[in-house]
Amino acid sequence: MTVLTIEEMAETLAPRQAIAGLDLGTKTIGLSMSDLGRRFATPRTVIRRVKFAIDAQALLDFAQSEKVAGFVIGLPMNMDGSAGPRVQATRAFVRNMEQKTALPFVYWDERLSTVAAERTLLEMDVSRAKRAERIDSAAASFILQGALDRLSLLARSDGDEFSA
Repeated sequence: MTVLTIEEMAETLAPRQAIAGLDLGTKTIGLSMSDLGRRFATPRTVIRRVKFAIDAQALLDFAQSEKVAGFVIGLPMNMDGSAGPRVQATRAFVRNMEQKTALPFVYWDERLSTVAAERTLLEMDVSRAKRAERIDSAAASFILQGALDRLSLLARSDGDEFSA
């Protein structure tokens, strides 16, 4: 397993490979998936966290069933840009995944992703109980969509370099 930048992932992905988004929480892991064209992020299930070995296996089972080519994992930076304990926990999770998979991970700044997900669910008039169930996967979708938008921008700029 390798930790890549989004630019490195753009270079390594083959056409029509989907990637997954992860919102790593203390109690759950929110999941989302891209389409094969890597244009849209769609919320998926939530993994209830138990202990690392069980969580990792559930994530790997998901990756295998969905044919995931890589992961974009939210990095919960503080609003001032500093790294707190949740960033350390996320990095430790990815380091531990190195022993389990060759799939690459990309860290993605997730500041305000949960806030954006909550607002979207409120706008959709989702009940409080349903919001609690869906918030982590919705946040994973926001994280992944940001990365997909960046991948799209990188693909367009690569095409522009050769059009001269």
